[in-house]
Order: sequence, then structure tokens, then C-alpha cells
Amino acid sequence: MADRSRGFMRDEFVTYAYILLYIALSSGQIFFNKWVLSSKEINFPYPLGLTLLHMIFSSVLCFLLTKVLKIVKVEEGMTLEIYVTSVIPIGAMFAMTLWLGNTAYLYISVAFAQMLKAIMPVAVFILGVAAGLEIMSCRMLLIMSIISFGVLVASYGELNINWIGVVYQMGGVVGEALRLIFMEILVKRKGIKLNPISLMYYVSPCSAVCLFVPWIFLEKSKMDGNGPWNFHFVVLTLNSLCTFALNLSVFLVISHTSALTIRVAGVVKDWVVVLVSALLFADTKLTVINLFGYAIAIAGVAAYNNHKLKKEASRVTSETPGDGESIPLVSLPNTERG
Repeated sequence: MADRSRGFMRDEFVTYAYILLYIALSSGQIFFNKWVLSSKEINFPYPLGLTLLHMIFSSVLCFLLTKVLKIVKVEEGMTLEIYVTSVIPIGAMFAMTLWLGNTAYLYISVAFAQMLKAIMPVAVFILGVAAGLEIMSCRMLLIMSIISFGVLVASYGELNINWIGVVYQMGGVVGEALRLIFMEILVKRKGIKLNPISLMYYVSPCSAVCLFVPWIFLEKSKMDGNGPWNFHFVVLTLNSLCTFALNLSVFLVISHTSALTIRVAGVVKDWVVVLVSALLFADTKLTVINLFGYAIAIAGVAAYNNHKLKKEASRVTSETPGDGESIPLVSLPNTERG
């Protein structure tokens, strides 16, 4: 009995440790990206280049883990037709999301970017209705209205609003919403389920190619114009490694808990980012209106998550996942930008 109790406490401790690891990595990665992009010491104001580096690093690591070291097995079932019609669009939207989202950090504060990102469920729902994946209802219309109102109030309370940054951030939101729609189509209509490592194994190279083309035209000349490339190799490598570790932490949390836990942890992380960024960055000045509007938006996001999880639970009540079952793509948040 004592051994069983100690085992339960040990498992519970490990679970909470994974959750804290996810919150720390997710929040820290946002601050790390902001620092790399805006710091004069690092001198790397190239969001496209930084995101491209992340995708190349992730591609190489996934290849080493799956094909060389064979620590993780790549999920089967991927065909050329599925890759062309689903994975490439997902990779392109992922690249768009990361590029535009990271670029927004050059113009607006981390806190305000997080507040604008709360509009995500609205974009996902509208596109889902258009794609036939969602059904309009009075309940969902009310939830979407609450989120939208909260984001508008938070934006009204922003002291140093920069509309270029807002456009970049909203473009990233649209890209992320399209990515989630494509992933839901992949799961519902094509029945493919992948764990995060398998997902990154397929998506990262595609995203890297999609980022490389605009990087050639938009940033390479700027980087060449600043003289020989003499960047902080250790800092950029560590930044890329943290991004990969963040993706892995999502897998660990969902494996030991549930999709609900990762969503709740995501809400906690959002608040941590908003509040801590006010202490770390000089461009972040929170107002009462900011926080009030964001609280309203987060309440709407919580209601949306609850509705989605109940819907997913009712769909799989007759199914009992096995120990080796893969995690549906729709359960995975966008970890690159936190």
C-alpha cells in the first residue's frame, strides 16, 4: 500500500513537472525570440531568418531522432497524395504564422501580441464554418462575440499601438487558423494521426522551403549589407534548441495528462507572458483597460475550449485509446510562438 502511494505521488510529481516545464519553455521561448530580434547585442532583427533557422534545426534533429538514432518511430500512413494535399498546405501556413508572428515583435509589445492572439478561436471558427467543419449556433456566436469584444477593449487600452505590428500579428492569426483547419481536415477526412515528432518530421522541411524563398528576396540582401555574417552562433543554436524542446514538452504533457490540461496550461502561460513581459521589456506598459479586456477575451477562450473538448469527448466516448495511440493533430497548439 505504501509503495502504491509513493508511486502515485511520484507520477503526480512528474505530471506537474511536465506542466511547469511546458509553461516555462513556452513563456521563455516568446521572451527569447523577442530578445534575439530586438536586442542590439545579438543584432539579429531578421524574423524570417530566425524562423528559417528554427525549421532547419528542427528538420535535422527530427531526422537524427527518427532515422539515425531511431529513438522515435515515424507514424505510418503518409502517402504522396496526402503529403501534397495536406502536409504542404500545413507547412506553408505554419511558415506564414511563424514569420508574421515573429515579425510583429519588432513593432508591438509581447503583451499586446498575446492579447491580439486571443482572437484566434474566432478566426478558426469562421474558417471552420466556411470549410463545413463547424456549425453556427447561438452559443458559439455568443462566445465569439465575447472574445472579439474583449480583444477590442484590450486594443483600446493599448497606449503605444502600432498598426503595422497589428497587421502582422493578425496575419499570423489567420495563418494559424488556416493551419488548424488543414490539420482538422487531415484528421477527420483522411484519418491521419501523428505525434509531435512525426508531425515536425514531415512539416519542418516543407516550412523551411516555404520560408527560404521569401528570405532570399526580403532579408538576405539586408544581412549581406551589414557585412560578413558574424552572428552569435551559440545564442541562435540555443534558441533553436529551446524551440525543439518546447515541441517535445507538449508531447510529454499530453502523453501524461490530456488535451484539456494543455489548453488550461496554455491559458496560464498567456497570463504569465502578459504580466512578466511588463517587467522585462520597456515597450510594455499595461493599463487597467488592457487587463480588463484581456480577462474578458480569456473568459471567452475558456468557454470555447470547454465547448470544443466536450464536442471531442462526445465523439470518442465509444473509443478507449491504447497505450501506443498517437495524438490527434488538432490537440496540438502552436508551440513555436508560444
